[in-house]
Amino acid sequence: MKFTSDRSSLLSALQQLGRVTPTRSTLPILSSVLVSTEEEKILLRATDLEISQSISIPAKIAAEGSVAVSHRTLQEIIAEMPEGELQIEVLDDRRVQLTTSFGNYSIMGKPTEEFPALPEISNIQSVEFESDLLKKVIEKTAFAVSRDDLKPSLVGVLFRFETDNLKVVATDGHRLVRYTKSNYSVDSYQGDHILPVKFLSILSGYLEEGEKVSLKIGANHIMIQNGNTTLYSRLIEERFPDYESVFPSDNDKWFKTNRNELLSTVKRVSIFSNKTTHQIAFRLDADELEVSTEDVETVSSAREGLPCEYQGDPLVIGYNSYYLFDILSHLDGEIVKGEFKSPVSAAIFYDDEAADDEELMMLLMPIRLND
Repeated sequence: MKFTSDRSSLLSALQQLGRVTPTRSTLPILSSVLVSTEEEKILLRATDLEISQSISIPAKIAAEGSVAVSHRTLQEIIAEMPEGELQIEVLDDRRVQLTTSFGNYSIMGKPTEEFPALPEISNIQSVEFESDLLKKVIEKTAFAVSRDDLKPSLVGVLFRFETDNLKVVATDGHRLVRYTKSNYSVDSYQGDHILPVKFLSILSGYLEEGEKVSLKIGANHIMIQNGNTTLYSRLIEERFPDYESVFPSDNDKWFKTNRNELLSTVKRVSIFSNKTTHQIAFRLDADELEVSTEDVETVSSAREGLPCEYQGDPLVIGYNSYYLFDILSHLDGEIVKGEFKSPVSAAIFYDDEAADDEELMMLLMPIRLND
């Protein structure tokens, strides 16, 4: 294999593929990037076995072929080069030779047959999606997934395609986000799929405003092609929790207040909270919301009040400030509304002025306050 390409195109592709290449793995070949020729382009591919990504860039092809080469080494040397063209050639002993106008570099390649093949996607269903909407639902839900790999159904985001609605749900067991887009049909397609959060995070970076994208959904995998990039991912084949039954229907207390003011208050007060529990308290009574915390270990405390509209009996309820801050920062609109039942039941937070055809509900479980 022998080709010539420009430094910026190669570096950009390698940097993007770095989000897929695992930092550590029991399979050494996964730390490599597969480089192959394809007509007047070269194709660079990386995988962690769950997600695969390929990027094509223009090149002058002198000899066809392919090689697997250390992703990190290749990216580091190209990053230190000035702009311009460089030639890459694979020699008979599998050494990868980089030639520039100012120097030569050699990296030992690996057999291409060791590099995992792309997944074969069967029973493909093409689903057209508005990129603006897809980017929005990823942003509003992906933050709430679990980081615990022992809970596989919770480390992804559920996309539920219904006859006239789209529902997107994520939860880690402490908080739950449900986004609903009504009067929205995706090519009359119906079905449930749990998409890995890593796949969605990478995909979000490629979505351009005002475009449509086509998701190719198969029995076990999903694939999307956007420009010169193709992204594959294994679907999470687990049963998603019955999230509808979790949402309380009998919350009889509620408050409304300025979302940005509450967000700032929570951020300031949480500085003084316990570094393990991150515990803060809401005290709701009449027309005031008091946010407070006290850490007996560091003998520190904080207390702030802000005006609100409140309906219900006085209520004191505790939250993890990190979770609460995440929820408030991912809501839109000027006014946030919270609904409660008791100090030990789930609360719901949402934008009080949302559009008629969409609903973004944030559920948060309370924590027990120290006496």
